[in-house]
Parts: sequence; structure tokens; C-alpha cells
Amino acid sequence: MIQADAPTILPLELKDVSLQAGQHRLIKDVSCTLDAKDVTIIIGPNGAGKSLLLRLCHGLLTPSAGAIHWHGANGRDPSLYQAMVFQRPVMLRRSVRANIDFALSLRKVPRRLRHNLIEEALHRAGLNRFAKTPARVLSFGEQQRLALARSWALRPQILFLDEPTASIDPAATHVIEEVIMAMRKEGTKIVMCTHDLGQARRLADEVIFLHRGRILEKSGAAEFFAGPKNDLAQAFLRGELLWWHRRELTPP
Repeated sequence: MIQADAPTILPLELKDVSLQAGQHRLIKDVSCTLDAKDVTIIIGPNGAGKSLLLRLCHGLLTPSAGAIHWHGANGRDPSLYQAMVFQRPVMLRRSVRANIDFALSLRKVPRRLRHNLIEEALHRAGLNRFAKTPARVLSFGEQQRLALARSWALRPQILFLDEPTASIDPAATHVIEEVIMAMRKEGTKIVMCTHDLGQARRLADEVIFLHRGRILEKSGAAEFFAGPKNDLAQAFLRGELLWWHRRELTPP
């Protein structure tokens, strides 16, 4: 079982990371460091590579070039200290409670400790009344809350979120954002991609702007939304379509 007070595996450093599929480079020479402090929000147009970047960080994809290093791991397996919630999470064919229990069993959490962890996760995500409900009959917003509850129970040091509120109504989005920020308050580093600029403004401490597989800007949220330095980031904030920008820019 992972101890909540275990030394952090962060910061996470990506150095000249690229991802290639056939003849196409999808992620291009990305270098950045993610520390344990801020909520990092990744934004950019569709096809920018946001989801791919999250999967590289989480270890689901292996870079074609470059290196990804967890500076605080010190020989530990980083996968045991992180979690990821996908845009369309997979629900097991079992109850809400059993979905969380299964995630804990995979991390080898002793059975005697699981009950309290499950109860707390259900309470935090507002899912107590659905504990015995089959997970697959929940609404999409409720399934996302269950995915967050499964992650919460694991006490991850870092949580990757791939557009967790896409296609969800404002009320459900509000609840999910509250859960995310409660996890952050308890010490989980949040790295999240979103297409919703309003959400980015509400949640971000730090913004990464990604376009055509490259990081074109990384700065504090207040600084970024006051006026990005990169011209494509400026156009993106103005609501312009960037699909026609074919030139490949390097960060300023």
C-alpha cells in the first residue's frame, strides 16, 4: 500500500520528448518541468497533442526520443504514485463500491483498510447513495465522479485528467471541479487538459499552451490570461481557429 506521507516522486521533467507515428511527429521536442505545487492546465486547439502529452507523462506511451524523469522517485516505481482519469472512463461491470474496491486491490491495499478508504471516496465524490448501483447505469457525469473517487481512494501524488468535463452540463461540471480542487487541497498535484477556457481560468495556477505538438508557452495563469507572449496563444484566446496555421513555431 502507498503511504499518504511518502516522499514525493515530483518534480517530473520532460527533456526533448518527441512521439512519432509512422512518418508523423505528433509531439515535438517538448521540454518542461512539473513540480508539486501548482494546478497545471494544458490548453490548445483540437489535435494539438494534449491527450498524447498526458499519456506520455503517465507512462502509457513511450517517447520516440527524449527522456521523462521523475526526480523524486529514487528507485521507486512512479506508476504506484499517480493516477489518470480519461475523457471516457472505463466502468467495470460491478457496483460503484466494487469499482473502487477493485482499484484498491490492484494496488495491494489490505482488505481491512479498504472500507474506510471507499467510504471516504464515495462521500467526497457525492456518490454515497449510489454505492450499490451498477456503475454502468450511472449518468456520464456520475461516472466521471466515480472515476475521480477511484483515483481519490488511491491517494495519488499526481493526477492526470484528460478533459474530464467534456460534454457534461454546467451543474455536473461544477461538482467535478469541486472534487478536483478538494484533491488538490489534500496535496495531489493536478495536471489537466481542457478545451474550456473558462474552466482553465477557474482552476489553473499554471498554463501550458500546446499547438501542433509543441509547447509554445508555459507561464503562470494570471500572466497568461492577462496577455500571452506567443502570437498563436494570443489568437487562441481571442477565439480564432488555428487549424490553418501550418507554420511550425518554436517557443519564444
